[in-house]
Amino acid sequence: MSILVVGSVAFDTVSTPAGSVTEALGGSATHCSVSASFFSPVRLVAIVGEDFTQAHRKPLLDRKVDISGLVTAPGRTFRWTGAYGDDLNSARTLDTQLNVFADFRPDVPQAWRDTPLLFLANIDPDLQWDVLQQVHGAKLVAADTMNYWIEGKPDALKKLLGRVDILLINDGEIRQLTGEKNLVRAVDVVRGLGPKTIVVKRGEHGVLVFEGHNTFALPAFPLASVKDPTGAGDAFAGGFLGSLAARGLDGDRDVRRAAVLGSVMASYQVEDFSHDRLMRLTDPEIRDRYARFQELTRFSPLS
Repeated sequence: MSILVVGSVAFDTVSTPAGSVTEALGGSATHCSVSASFFSPVRLVAIVGEDFTQAHRKPLLDRKVDISGLVTAPGRTFRWTGAYGDDLNSARTLDTQLNVFADFRPDVPQAWRDTPLLFLANIDPDLQWDVLQQVHGAKLVAADTMNYWIEGKPDALKKLLGRVDILLINDGEIRQLTGEKNLVRAVDVVRGLGPKTIVVKRGEHGVLVFEGHNTFALPAFPLASVKDPTGAGDAFAGGFLGSLAARGLDGDRDVRRAAVLGSVMASYQVEDFSHDRLMRLTDPEIRDRYARFQELTRFSPLS
């Protein structure tokens, strides 16, 4: 079952305590698509500039991501420059150049408008809404957002959430969106806006998944070395949604399995810069880390 991903493709310049990279392939749609492609077919809608070459397309094509919806516009591709200190949970933005992304108006190819699973990656909620009006056949709609949109377009975001089934959001953002300091109460507020499944990403502290009356908590995988956290949340989204798509959307959704696979992909994403670790990733490695997550969270019943 295919996933339609609508978001950003960018060139990232990143420095961390482990090193740096200049104008590496990045963007929410890129990281999510590469991650999801391990589990299901992916269709990508985004915009790039004339400086986006065939070499830049190659990693997506190598992962068999359908980039028929990747539009090339006159100008330069979106660029982001950021730096991480010892606290790898947050980046300091040094420079943002929207370039052609400033005029991005997603146009979903007609043949893709019945894609069963739609992921609205982190872009302007007005654009996310426009995509929703184009994709009428989606059985499941998931969305991501960020503090910039929560602060700048709260009404548009809340309108969007009325049409969203799954919201992926980090712990700081859900507190900002709801004004609630307690995560459980914050989730209750968001559920009242529309989404029935809320995935709260907590960085190095793992993830919380709320679906109906059920809650699932998973720690982050313990790693000896983290090179670059950029795109970890998008890689999580790719693994999470790819897992759901691979299992089909007609029966009960196994969100616990999906959360573990999302966490597996995020844990590999941070082991190198850009998408480099995922491009070297193998299916046996995914299975091995999934099994290690099972062992990590296993305990005996209280007698």
